[in-house]
Amino acid sequence: MSQDIVDRVASKDISRNKRSLSGTEQFWLTFKYIALCFLTLVAIAPIYIMVVNSFKGITGVSQSAAWAFPLHPNFAAWGPVWENLRGSIGRTLFFVVQSSIISAIVGSINGYVFSKWKFRGSNVIFTTFLFGMFIPYQAIMIPLTQFNHWTHLTGSIYVLVFAHVIYGIPICTLIFRNYYAAIPNEIIEAGRVDGASMVRIFRTIILPLSIPCFVVVLIWQFTSAWNDFLFAIFLTGGSPKLSVATTALNFITGSGNQVYYGNNMTASLIVSIPTLIVYVFLGRYFLRGLLSGSLKG
Repeated sequence: MSQDIVDRVASKDISRNKRSLSGTEQFWLTFKYIALCFLTLVAIAPIYIMVVNSFKGITGVSQSAAWAFPLHPNFAAWGPVWENLRGSIGRTLFFVVQSSIISAIVGSINGYVFSKWKFRGSNVIFTTFLFGMFIPYQAIMIPLTQFNHWTHLTGSIYVLVFAHVIYGIPICTLIFRNYYAAIPNEIIEAGRVDGASMVRIFRTIILPLSIPCFVVVLIWQFTSAWNDFLFAIFLTGGSPKLSVATTALNFITGSGNQVYYGNNMTASLIVSIPTLIVYVFLGRYFLRGLLSGSLKG
């Protein structure tokens, strides 16, 4: 009975605090909803075209009927396209997983040092690390190619592992450094009082607290490396033996003057599925990790 009275009083307080919106506020609220709906349709339209036309077979796609929904789904394009992409997707997973894990590990160590173990010139070195985020891929293509020849990485999938690790370290360092900066220094001091070394504090105290940040970095690096095309086409020389998911799409073409859009749409959908799965199942952890450490207390 008392709980019912409390709920009734609370509902009255809430209704009392509500106020009617003015005409201007109603207009802008309606405008925001309309704008969001429009932007959502713009974002969904390419996905709809890709999905719908992937179920129209190899030759059943035309520009005039691109928006039409297939009445009788045709999966004829999926088998041949998967046979062509299977090896490339396997190679992509191979180098993407390795580059993501290595970048995350190195970035966590760098972030720990720059946030909790200050030394002379650490801010200058950290700023230098951040410059790597703003260097365009095109600016280092020739030096990177020469380095790969010198290390005999050319002709190997590890050339992509190396490239994405190098480009992933700056952003990973920044994310981990900001995350570790929110961890109270008293925890580090308590470890020092107990006689723990720098490495032991990192292994036993910092790493267990870093799981949300690792999720963020791994998702970021995975999608960045998976969707990369410039490094993939330049460093592999367009070789079919070293083709990855994005470059393999170049080989899913027609013959002569005929372009089989059904194959292209199906291949694009298959290549995009891994990143879609990552964000569908780990998207909430990604947002949670980004917000972790943003508030103290």
